[in-house]
Amino acid sequence: MNQRDIGGPYMLLELFGTFAGQLSLAVILFMIGMFVFFIRLFVKKSAQTNE
Repeated sequence: MNQRDIGGPYMLLELFGTFAGQLSLAVILFMIGMFVFFIRLFVKKSAQTNE
């Protein structure tokens, strides 16, 4: 078994070291940011009273 089979540090080097890995990381962070934004928007709008 070599390091590619195990994963470990190679996976992090692939994530941060290649363009495709960095693009994937950017997309993941963007999606998490959108999730937080829409959850906060939904909670704020649902807490408002209709007068």
